[in-house]
Amino acid sequence: MFARLSTFGTGPETISDAPSQDIINRVLAIPGCRGIYYLHGKETGKDLSITLWDSEESMVASRETANRLRTETSAAERTEILSVEEFEVTAGSLRD
Repeated sequence: MFARLSTFGTGPETISDAPSQDIINRVLAIPGCRGIYYLHGKETGKDLSITLWDSEESMVASRETANRLRTETSAAERTEILSVEEFEVTAGSLRD
């Protein structure tokens, strides 16, 4: 599995601390997307999004669509895209 981590700068002009359900659905509709998490840094002035991909190939193939969605969302929510990084997931576990 692979992951893309996007970091957004937030401030008083930021409209929301989470993307809309429409944006989430659009991300999940990208082929190979396995999930999305959005983290709101209450005290940091930063929010993070983590998208999970079934393969490196699907993550790479999603870059153009992901860049467009990220830019649209950032403009609508009045955040600044600070960085976008890609990683291989080497361990993970969730408890119910």
